[in-house]
Amino acid sequence: METQSPNGSLQKQSLPPKNYGITKPISLAGPSEADIQRNTELEKFLIESGLYESKEEAAKREEVLGHISEIVKSWVKQLTRQRGYTDQMVEEANAVIFTFGSYRLGVHGPGADIDTLCVGPSYVNREEDFFIILHDILAEMEEVTELQPVPDAHVPVMRFKFQGISIDLLYASISLLVVPDDLDISRESVLHNVDEQTVRSLNGCRVADQILKLVPNVEHFRMTLRCLKFWAKRRGVYSNVTGFLGGVNWALLVARVCQLYPNAVPSMLVSRFFRVYTQWRWPNPVMLCSIEEDELGFPVWDPRKNPRDRFHHMPIITPAYPCMNSSYNVSLSTLRVMMEQFQFGNRICEEIDLNKAQWSALFEPHLFFEAYKNYLQVDIVSADADDLLAWKGWVESRLRQLTLKIERDTNGMLQCHPYPNEYVDTSKQFPHCAFFMGLQRKEGVSGLEGQQFDIRGTVDEFRQEISMYMYWKPGMDIYVSHVRRRQLPVFVFPDGYRRPRSLRHPSQQTGKTCEDVTRSHSGSTERQIKRKRDDETVDEKLNKPEKRASISPLRMESVSPDIITSKSGGTSHNSNGQAVKVEHRGTGDLDSLRGQTSLDVDDSSVVRSVESAEQIGLPFRQELLSPCEVSDFETREACKAGLNQEKTADSTSAFINDPEIGSSRRILNWKGVGAEVDREVVKACNQTAAVEIAESVFGSSSNAQNLNCKVSFFV
Repeated sequence: METQSPNGSLQKQSLPPKNYGITKPISLAGPSEADIQRNTELEKFLIESGLYESKEEAAKREEVLGHISEIVKSWVKQLTRQRGYTDQMVEEANAVIFTFGSYRLGVHGPGADIDTLCVGPSYVNREEDFFIILHDILAEMEEVTELQPVPDAHVPVMRFKFQGISIDLLYASISLLVVPDDLDISRESVLHNVDEQTVRSLNGCRVADQILKLVPNVEHFRMTLRCLKFWAKRRGVYSNVTGFLGGVNWALLVARVCQLYPNAVPSMLVSRFFRVYTQWRWPNPVMLCSIEEDELGFPVWDPRKNPRDRFHHMPIITPAYPCMNSSYNVSLSTLRVMMEQFQFGNRICEEIDLNKAQWSALFEPHLFFEAYKNYLQVDIVSADADDLLAWKGWVESRLRQLTLKIERDTNGMLQCHPYPNEYVDTSKQFPHCAFFMGLQRKEGVSGLEGQQFDIRGTVDEFRQEISMYMYWKPGMDIYVSHVRRRQLPVFVFPDGYRRPRSLRHPSQQTGKTCEDVTRSHSGSTERQIKRKRDDETVDEKLNKPEKRASISPLRMESVSPDIITSKSGGTSHNSNGQAVKVEHRGTGDLDSLRGQTSLDVDDSSVVRSVESAEQIGLPFRQELLSPCEVSDFETREACKAGLNQEKTADSTSAFINDPEIGSSRRILNWKGVGAEVDREVVKACNQTAAVEIAESVFGSSSNAQNLNCKVSFFV
């Protein structure tokens, strides 16, 4: 823009820089020569790691999308004709395919699935037309394999492979008789007269489009997101269904960092990502834009109006109406794991900035099976491979509930780390797979040697929910076992054998918390000697033969008599709490499948570690606190000046009494839609995120009588 000066000459007036997001950027600085060099090295590393697909594969994806588009158009015309519409209506009948997720954002890699949405007319429904008629059409096609409908998912989806390309297909019926090919899905008019499931289906595409509009530099965003998705998978924190973060969550987190550093190149953005989120004070939300309501009346994320929104631990808000929390699956345990991994990433990036490490160090895989002394192993079996595909999807989608239930029933004392990777013992002939959870006592809480956590009722409650699968077939079964580190089956290790712990890569060591440092300096020699004796005691116990037990809804004949199962009527307990064997039909060699998976079973009576909320007369609460003590004043300042509190209307605090410490802890209840950004670096040990868990979300503790096993181990 040009203006005229007093002397008549024309002068250029610089426009103010455009602000992205709801706050001003933290820094407008561009890259230095060293940053550009590191960016080149990072891009080279990503290419060498095989994160970019070939032109041939890209062309094949376009071809597959074209085929799917033809299939759904033909499907809609067929339904239109069958329902007696005129020939003109049949001619005009149409369905349109949209993409979203990593493919729409441009960050997909070789072999990645394509998230697709089919938008159809108002008279074509999801329940029958999509999940039955279209399903049957696809099932008869030779190009289609691994067809798996998931109609009861939060966002109903049909998964399959078309010519080897993985497809996740959603369906949305909008209030139009004819769907135009040039439909603008970003307009809110498409949301008129549709249900919430349809809104969720449509919002995948709408959110992806908004993200690309709200970042300063799309190419920098794409490279940074590609890098961090790869990092998250290597570190075991990429899985929405397990309670970590999925593709859209990582995209939103990266987009927010891009807004805060609009002129940074990807190498800088990766470093700033870890710097920002190691200091982020959850449960304050991450938002790319302000939350707006609409006359359509769909609920938006608003803790002032929706009590359940106050219990979200890691809110990451979608930018398209209706704005929702995309990370509602995150639990206290998975948040703890992710914060540890953010600290790991931040430490490595600091070393890279000082030229003390290479980019490869950031992507060292997380050694999950060396991180804990105790694990839960969940074996999933079925009669054939097709059944396993469907059964596994159902069980995996519910594993997050097992984590939440264990947290609830142990009052947060037993922490779970669900691992998103599945494992298969290739030496076995029957269809099966296994998932694992790391178990440990809550950090900073002292406990008695050999303390027992009775989760028999917890797992039994989980089993009851799993057994409600509407497509259950004979042979579908799960077995849950407690496994110590030395008893882990060899098929979980990449090389087929356990690696000596002395060979562990130095970069795998997680950063010590403030409490760890304090304890290491203040611990006495007597404590160190006692700890050594405790470890020796554990080792001796691990070397002795143990009773073995498993939790399962279905007993198999080939299972060892020492393995205890708990299908209703399958295992009974006598007055001493001992299991009584009852025969059931068998499917495969499950005893050999689990190898040395075992579980201490104690016949002594054990009191559940948490009473039901009705018994104590108070709502059940859990809180996540940093390892360091924080004064009330520091807490208030942290809540008021948090890095991620974006334009808070008003923040209020409540107190909760901690009977173990004998003091009051402050709980932050988010009451607004944003807060100002504070660019000061706050030490990790000063952050406090205390979160309530409403009894209405989980219900009261299970009082099931058929408790079939007791977890008893040293932690």
